[in-house]
Amino acid sequence: MKKNHSRILGIVFGLLGTAILSFVFLPIISYQIIARRDYPELLTPLAKSLVASKVASEQDFTKASNWFADGKNKSDFVLSGVTHYTISIPTLDIKNAVVSIGGEDLSESLVQYPGTALPGKDGNAVLFGHSILPIFFDPANYLSIFSTLPLIKIGDEIFIDFDGVQYTYAVEDKFEVRPTDIQILEQNDNSAYLTLVTCTPPGDPRKPKRLIVRAKIVPTNRPR
Repeated sequence: MKKNHSRILGIVFGLLGTAILSFVFLPIISYQIIARRDYPELLTPLAKSLVASKVASEQDFTKASNWFADGKNKSDFVLSGVTHYTISIPTLDIKNAVVSIGGEDLSESLVQYPGTALPGKDGNAVLFGHSILPIFFDPANYLSIFSTLPLIKIGDEIFIDFDGVQYTYAVEDKFEVRPTDIQILEQNDNSAYLTLVTCTPPGDPRKPKRLIVRAKIVPTNRPR
């Protein structure tokens, strides 16, 4: 009888362990499969050897300055005269999320990368947002706010309220890059663009890639 009880307990704990492992790893594996289909090539204009040591030594991904190698220094992310605005992405249930211009704490808000264009202006406003396993997605929690960003589709609208004016952007492109590929921060003055960035696969502690969502302002929202 005791042997039967032990055998049953062993089976129960085995199934429980398998369920826990599946709970953690299946979303990551599933994302990898979809990413290989949707993003068959990563943009890799920079040699990995130039920045590998820096990426390996900086693992706190709640700090925006650690997301791209050879990017801004930490001092560039320190706020002087705090400025914020809000962003809403209806298809992801994100409403009036706070964006901090300058600061780098992704557990407190989304962060606009220093030196990138302000919303509504010609150039490229680049916003970073944290992500974890999609099953823990909570649009009110900034540690999980971009966990479902991979679900955004071409044509989806993004609304930004900045300095009393609302701007509408439409998603034009999605792709992945490596942490060494900082060209996504470059500016383009032929229109107003918005770039959303998060680590992928969501929930993977290594944070090996960056998902880039590029949107362009809807012409009717251009400032005079």
